[in-house]
Order: sequence, then structure tokens, then C-alpha cells
Amino acid sequence: MTTERMSLVDTAWLRMDSPVNLMMIVGIWLFEPGLPHAALRERLRDKLLPYARFRQKVVHEALGAAWVEDDDFDLDRHLVRERLVRQRGRSQREALQARASELAVTPLDPDHPLWQFHLVERYEGGSALILRIHHCIADGIALVALLMSIADGGAGLPAHAVPHAPAHADDEGDWLADAVVRPLAGAVVEAIDVGGEAVAASLRALAAPQRLLAQAARLARSGTRIVRDAAALALLSDDSKTRLKGPLAGTKVVAWCEPVPLDVVKAVSKALGCSLNDVLLACVANAIGDYLRDEGEDPAGKEIRAMVPVNLRPPEQAWQLGNRFGLAPVTLPIGIANPVECVYAVRQRMGELKNSYQPLLAYALLGVSGAITKPLQDALSDLFLKKTTAVMTNVPGPAQPIRLCGSTLRQSIVWVPSSGNVGFGVSIVSYAGGVQFGLITDSARCPDPQRIIDRFAPQFERLLLLALMLPWAPERPAAPVRRAR
Repeated sequence: MTTERMSLVDTAWLRMDSPVNLMMIVGIWLFEPGLPHAALRERLRDKLLPYARFRQKVVHEALGAAWVEDDDFDLDRHLVRERLVRQRGRSQREALQARASELAVTPLDPDHPLWQFHLVERYEGGSALILRIHHCIADGIALVALLMSIADGGAGLPAHAVPHAPAHADDEGDWLADAVVRPLAGAVVEAIDVGGEAVAASLRALAAPQRLLAQAARLARSGTRIVRDAAALALLSDDSKTRLKGPLAGTKVVAWCEPVPLDVVKAVSKALGCSLNDVLLACVANAIGDYLRDEGEDPAGKEIRAMVPVNLRPPEQAWQLGNRFGLAPVTLPIGIANPVECVYAVRQRMGELKNSYQPLLAYALLGVSGAITKPLQDALSDLFLKKTTAVMTNVPGPAQPIRLCGSTLRQSIVWVPSSGNVGFGVSIVSYAGGVQFGLITDSARCPDPQRIIDRFAPQFERLLLLALMLPWAPERPAAPVRRAR
């Protein structure tokens, strides 16, 4: 039986499953008209299954995990037809949210490939496809590339790819070491004590100390910043206590809203002199703060920390699947009620993260955690997660509507998984000229996330109104017209 070593980082994500949090990406694609089951099955067979990861199961080993071809693979086990069960008085959307919430806490079968699609054939005049994919298979950027490859007109797996070879497991060690671990190792080991000498020893081993002398000049130039960023990661202060942080029940609730026009968001960001992300994150912060006020909790002066993935993958390598992203700790000023002031506070905090080594350091630490024992990995994760309230992701999707088996994808919703005792996940997905917000919460921390989601659009409208009230930029004088002689 052919086995392929799982990369260290993917192993780390595999082992992050817990009784209250599954490391599983959950999403919903809404199509119109409905997707024919037979056509979808054929498309998955022809364009999804050539990706080896979707035919392979995971086998745990003493020093990690491996990908192994599933000899008992059955596509019908992974493409499931469903009918929504609607309680009296419940809308189709509420029934779909309830089913997605239930599936978000239902483990994937570990004896088979860790993915499953659930086709709801009658939904709002079309159909809905609920996706569940374990994070060890791919990150958000890779999954968007996967969607494009299986869509109508998609090329599928690139011709130069070798379907039966690991996507990047063979060069994982070199890539991880050359791009991340070796340049950072000396400074990181000295700056962070993240679980005792075993972790430090693992990092030194991955870094190949015999080659560190060749990196001396580079370390000398960047060492000060590395030490600063490493210390910032290790010495993160606790974020503010709110009802969104605490013990988890292990049951999930999902919510989403209608997309906000992307062009309008860009116009507001330009008017305020901020990035598009600054505007979106400020809307999230204001919506959370407003919700807490409504719950009788004063958020004034409070900030919560969200771990935000930062892509480290070249676009041309997105088809390779796997995980290649770092994590950046972003502070959301939920206590600033003034929407414009909140935007500028977010811009300042995001500016402090620019040119930071923190995402690379976080990636290196994930690689280390995949090489050590599970208890040490949990201790390493707790270093950050106990100081974190939320996980937040921002995934850029296709700019134009895509079609699958003749049906148009009208809406794409994705929920980011959480780990440890983090029970609050925010997803921002851009697709076909719109920006889609999704929220997944643990029922013990926020039993009705729709009440937060419903505040996103009003918060953005406040910013839009204030942007429209700003003075117009002076027009440039028209160039003199030369008369023909």
C-alpha cells in the first residue's frame, strides 16, 4: 500500500480536532437553477477525484500521519442527497442553517477521505450544496482554486501535476526550512519559550543548525525585528473579557447575511483613506459592540483579539492544496461606538502588523507543533488561543459568477473552524461583486449569531452615510482648449 507523508503543518491542523471544536471547513453554495445530482456526481468523478487528497484517507503514525489510498472508496458516501426537515413556522433558510449547524459538529468518517458534500436538491427554487472538508486537506485559498478547477470551463488538475504524488509533502521540509524556519530559528528559540526544551530542540532540529552560519548576514539584518515579533507573540496580553469568551458547549450555530456590494465598500474605503479590509473589520467590530450593548454588557474600552490567516502561498501553487498560511493577531476595538473612529483605530492596528514576521513565526510554530507530541502541541496552541476570542478569515473568491453543471452559483458562504476554547468565527468572502459575511458560534457563547450578522449591513450603511457627507475633493481645472488656427 502506497503511503505519503503528511506535511508537518497539515498534521498540526489534523490534530487540532477536539470534543468542542472540529477543525473542519463548512460552507454552503447556493445554485439556481437546481444542480442535477447525476451531473454533479459525474463532475466530481472527472475533476475532483483526480486530486489524490479526495481519494485518500488518513492513517496516524508514531511520528505524524500519512495519506493512504482508500481501497473502499465510494463516491456516493461523499456526495449525499438530502431533504430539508422544516419545523412548523420555520423558513427554508432557517432549516438550512439548522442543518449546517448540525453538520458542523458531526465528525467526518476517519476510515475514509475527510470530506463530504450534502446536496439539498430543492431550496429556494434552486439547490444548496453543503460542503464539509477537513482543514488538513486544504486552506481557503486552495479551496477557491479547487472550485474554479471543477466549475464549467475549469481545467481541472493542471497537466503538469502528478495526481498520485503528494501535493507538497516531498518538498515540505525544504520549503518550510528555507522560507520560514531556518531564517527565523535562532532568534525564535532565544525569544520564545513555548513549551519547554522539547519544542526548542524540535525547532533547532528543523532549522538544520549546520547551515545557520550561512544565514548569519540575513539574521543580522532582520534579527531585531524577528525578536520583537517573536516576543510580541509570546507576550500577547489577554484580550477583554466578554460573553463571547468562555467554556464551550460543543454545539454550533451558523448565520449569514445577504452580500454587500463590493464597489460600494471600495468607494467608502477610498473616501475614508483606508483599506477595504479596514472598513470590513470595523463593521465587524461595531456589530459585535452593538450586540454586546443590547445584551446589557458595556463594551466601552474593550478590545477582542482575532487570529486572522495570512496567505503565504504563491497564486500559481494554489492547486497543490494543503495549508500554507500564517496567523496574525488582530485586535478589534469593539468599544468604539463612533464608526469612523473605529475604522481609523482598525487601520492603526493593521498598520502595526504590516511588514511583521508574526505570520511567518506562527507558520513555523505550526510546523513545529506537527513534529511534536499531541500534548505539547496542545500546550503550544494554548499559548495563543487562551488570549484569543475569535478566528476570522477573509477569502477572495472569483470576481465573476461561475457555473457548475449548467447552474449558476449565486451565493457562497463559508465558516472558518475554531480550535481550543475559541467559540466565535467570522468569515468574509468576496464573490461576484459582493462581500459575504458568515458567522459560526458555540451556542454557549452566542446562541443566536444572526443577531450579530443582522447588524453588519446597518453598520456599513452608517459608514456609507458619513462618507457621503464628507466634502467632495476639489475638481481639477479643465485644461485650456486650443483653438485651431
